Amino acid sequence: MSDHSRYSSPLTSRYASPEMAYNFSDDKKFGTWRQLWVTLAKAEHQLGLKDVTSEAIAEMEANIAPIDYVLAAEEEKKRRHDVMAHVHTFGVAAPKAAGIIHLGATSCYVTDNSELIMMRDGLEILLGKLAGVVTVLANFADEHKNLPTLGFTHFQPAQLTTVGKRATLWLQELLMDLRNISRARADLRFRGVKGTTGTQASFLALFDNNHEQVEKLDELVTEMSGFPGAYPVTGQTYTRKVDLDVLNALSSFGATAHKIATDIRLLAHLKEIEEPFEKDQIGSSAMAYKRNPMRSERVCSLARHLVVLVGNAQQTAATQWLERTLDDSANRRISIPEAFLTADILLSLLQNIFSGMVVYPAIIARRISQELPFMATENVIMAMVKRGGDRQVCHEHIRVLSHQSAARVKQQGLENDLIERIRNEPYFAPVLPDLDKLIDPSTFVGRAPQQVEKFLKVDVKQALEPYKERLAKLQHVELNV
Repeated sequence: MSDHSRYSSPLTSRYASPEMAYNFSDDKKFGTWRQLWVTLAKAEHQLGLKDVTSEAIAEMEANIAPIDYVLAAEEEKKRRHDVMAHVHTFGVAAPKAAGIIHLGATSCYVTDNSELIMMRDGLEILLGKLAGVVTVLANFADEHKNLPTLGFTHFQPAQLTTVGKRATLWLQELLMDLRNISRARADLRFRGVKGTTGTQASFLALFDNNHEQVEKLDELVTEMSGFPGAYPVTGQTYTRKVDLDVLNALSSFGATAHKIATDIRLLAHLKEIEEPFEKDQIGSSAMAYKRNPMRSERVCSLARHLVVLVGNAQQTAATQWLERTLDDSANRRISIPEAFLTADILLSLLQNIFSGMVVYPAIIARRISQELPFMATENVIMAMVKRGGDRQVCHEHIRVLSHQSAARVKQQGLENDLIERIRNEPYFAPVLPDLDKLIDPSTFVGRAPQQVEKFLKVDVKQALEPYKERLAKLQHVELNV
């Protein structure tokens, strides 16, 4: 059967980065199983188990790859047990070690520990990419910190902000995601060697009831596998609340990505900001003029998938029976890799978008000119009062002129001419010399530029400090589709 005649997940075939796709590949998974068997044998040998010889270990190490997947598939079909199928396959490749591979261990020694390794490595990939996304967006915020733009509440015109300040709202959520994912990574531990129901009974038998040796074995395997510590107690599996903890952080990032991409889609509709658009890109098969925000739409689409995946982890963690039940297995084979793959894709998309985001100051200024006259009326009133005018009289003049201009905008579809009406009204002659200053958009943004500067200098800089080396290698992300 050809590759095109069977289903292939678009997460790997269409979108995912090579590094994340490899992290959840069969080669990584089963290669990690073999490495875990080598690690266990080394630790057992080091602690004096005579049956585990250096020759056997050397042969195992020499045959971690390649893996005979055909033989493994035949064995699994016969034995109905994936771990034992790979134990047998590894034993065929390393016959001197066949009798000691998996010695004292239960299946979860390789399945759970390999999944923790893949999640650890996956989180490291995500953290580096998320730091890169934050860096690119921070540069955008800094570049546009002074550019006034119409703010929106309820997607209705509100007081002015700046393009850069709006970007810091996105940045702040991404920093929360960086913190959440970093914390989940820091909390991740190893299952270690705990035996069939977590009591380490099989290892206690191997070491002739020597509790200290069993504890040392657990510590050695954990250390050799690159973890600072193991979960102190487990059932047959590590608690599935660990998966929930990790997927909570990834799901939360999915919500952030969706919010940011939605904002960009709204701004694209207003023609104020556009995502990158390639020279030969086609926006619509029918409407040749269209420049659809397809990357942001893809972010929203995939983010929804990521957001809901945490529901699987919630239900799995809630329904585990006593020391374990196997109704978690098939679900986790899908939900955990897909959560990581989807988060990885979203980060690649966001970095690509932020790296080439286009701002249209003329469109932004025009929209401000349509709304600012109404917002500026209070400034005009206060200026008239300072020059001896009566506030109530001034308010009435403004009210009449505002209604006339609003009717022109709403009923005739014409431009807002309130400022011109004020210029032509003799009553306002005392403030005409200062009128341009009174309606200057930059005076309506408050401390937005200063807020951006401080946020970038303090919060963003501090959050990115642990990723300086990785950020030095930051590259532009090209998308396949």
